[in-house]
Amino acid sequence: MKTITGKFSEGTTDYHLGESLSRLFKYADPSRTVIIADDRFMQYHGHLLENWKKILIPSGEAQKSLTGLETVIDELIRLQADRSTLILGVGGGVITDLAGFAAAVYLRGVSFAFVPTTLLAQVDASIGGKNGINYSSYKNVLGTIRQPKFILIDFDLLRTLPQSEWGNGYAEIIKYACILDPDLFDLLEAHALTPEDKSIVPVLVERSVLHKSEIVGEDEFETGKRRWLNFGHTVGHAVEKGKGIPHGQAVAIGMVAAARLSERLTGFPESSTGRLIRLLEHYELPVKLDFDKKALFHYFNMDKKREGSMIHLVLLNRIGSAQTMPLPLGQLEELLISL
Repeated sequence: MKTITGKFSEGTTDYHLGESLSRLFKYADPSRTVIIADDRFMQYHGHLLENWKKILIPSGEAQKSLTGLETVIDELIRLQADRSTLILGVGGGVITDLAGFAAAVYLRGVSFAFVPTTLLAQVDASIGGKNGINYSSYKNVLGTIRQPKFILIDFDLLRTLPQSEWGNGYAEIIKYACILDPDLFDLLEAHALTPEDKSIVPVLVERSVLHKSEIVGEDEFETGKRRWLNFGHTVGHAVEKGKGIPHGQAVAIGMVAAARLSERLTGFPESSTGRLIRLLEHYELPVKLDFDKKALFHYFNMDKKREGSMIHLVLLNRIGSAQTMPLPLGQLEELLISL
């Protein structure tokens, strides 16, 4: 077990890497903690949480909504949760987003922590303090930036992760490699022929936690460098909502689109786009831009990186080096249509 501490504007977050969920009592008082978990997690690992107060919700993106939030708040009131209560989200990105947002608004803010149970949540969704819910057809349009007390990362929980979910986490790890870490890209390429070998996962998670925590520590409220973490997400979020596909798959498509745009706008080598495509394919992620581009444009109007008629697009200079370029929405739409 290894603990990494992230430093942020209002305090610190401890990341307990390789810790067991069975030792949760070391970090949280059962008498003052309310766990939010979904039914799928409880099916496989519920025996580890028998003596904890719990709010159970159905699994799925639909719970990341005002309706899901109301369910959680009603249960917190029923359980008589007070200002000393710790809200603990145990699950994937839907759970961590919902639990963090509920903690921010319940009684004007109570403490919270996470036990991310998917690869995507361990390397991305639980880290950085962004906690939000969807509204109507728009993703993460309601939210807060507020850091958890701790994040307990138990690698053993990934043993019950469906094979289809692994690619969602690898997509975000590949994103870190593209924007920050060419050595990580090389490492992923070296293991790409055997993605079923999970022995390297602790190394990938630790590298991801360090990268995201450091960027957020420098730019917690996303006025500069933190925007790089949105590489592939402008198109990715639109594809995710428009096509109804999982987040990691949509981000993979978005990264290919961003790489193609980088070729035209920053001189990113076409050969490097080829490397990215091959890497994504090895991790069984989609790469084809075979969607109705015009049908997705209205999602850009609610993109958090939009300012007026401009959108801050994350582009690559080379693998491991990114930049943010303000681009008129009209120009972005024209470029996308031409891809």
